[in-house]
Amino acid sequence: MPLPFSCSRPLLRLVFGLVGLSVTWGGLPFGFSAGGSRAAARTLRVGVSGSAPFVISQGPSTQGISVDVWRDFASAEGLPYELLPQISTAASIENVATGDLDVAIGPISITPDRLMIEGVEFTQPYFISHVGLLVSDSSPGLWRRIRPFFGWAALSSAGVLLICLFTVGNLIWLAEHRTNPDHFPRHYLRGVGNGMWFALVTLTTVGYGDRAPVTGVGRWISGVWMVVSLIAVSSITAGLASAFTISLARLGGTRLSEPSDLSGAPVAVVRGTTSVKWGTQYGAQLTQADSLEEAISLLRANRVEGVIFDRPALKYHLLRNQEQRLKLAPFSLATEPYGIVIPSGSSLERPLDVALVRMQRLGRTREIVDRWIEGLPDLGPPAEGA
Repeated sequence: MPLPFSCSRPLLRLVFGLVGLSVTWGGLPFGFSAGGSRAAARTLRVGVSGSAPFVISQGPSTQGISVDVWRDFASAEGLPYELLPQISTAASIENVATGDLDVAIGPISITPDRLMIEGVEFTQPYFISHVGLLVSDSSPGLWRRIRPFFGWAALSSAGVLLICLFTVGNLIWLAEHRTNPDHFPRHYLRGVGNGMWFALVTLTTVGYGDRAPVTGVGRWISGVWMVVSLIAVSSITAGLASAFTISLARLGGTRLSEPSDLSGAPVAVVRGTTSVKWGTQYGAQLTQADSLEEAISLLRANRVEGVIFDRPALKYHLLRNQEQRLKLAPFSLATEPYGIVIPSGSSLERPLDVALVRMQRLGRTREIVDRWIEGLPDLGPPAEGA
């Protein structure tokens, strides 16, 4: 069928070619070609925040686990980028939401509250972290060694024992002071004192024999006391032994030996991180610091009893500062996945998810983590972008 207008074949080919090209590009993520690489991409603004070993800044260079994971992805995709330090994780997320950043990396925990933030999305987790507690590993002083003997268990047991001795001493004196004044004088203080001495001798089964009841009521009271004292001594001994064993077992430099011990304990956390949430949840008395280093300084100055933070970061600090008498508590407070933050609807979302899953399956993520946490690499200057 002839066309209703005259047109040369070269012009038609140009028009149809442009239409086909626009359709082809319209079906792909913005800025990516069919092979998944960037075509004429602008430099990405990548916000970086967090602590070692995930983010380590030395002068103009920035390294760490999170940075290495991002570099692997950016290098494979041929993406140019610029690392922009941020004052906190909260600031990084906010700048992504407002469009000031294209990506935010670091030890950024994926939490329900953060998932509700408008304008941002999280990638697949690239690392599963644990929330740990850093405590002192110093030797206990003299007072801490003898304090269990002045604790509630010991003092309450001694108090109950004195009340029992006083009660039995009074009963024996009331029954014996008229008939047996030589052993239990009619004078109240002397008589009750002898009665308490008799009760104590009976309790310990020493049996000196210098004091003894002669009346029927007195002997009946003494017999009941003998039976009761056997049960009382066994119970008090067992209770004190358990209390002393638990207290002495906690003399390894800290009393924070399980999560429930955090209730009411003075603990340092880092402002703007999830450590604040977990410290509050466990009922600790929080002191908020601006950085992990400041929080650890509070612990070393004995102003707090522990530091709540991400366990990998605490372990990294210990490995680099082995001269400090600190240690990790033998428990974790929570598990948190780390992800990369991108704007909602970003064309980076699918490529990032695929790359992160691939890195985990190939063991690349594990290699990066081991290199930083176990190997403690020298901090040489890396390449800053592709």
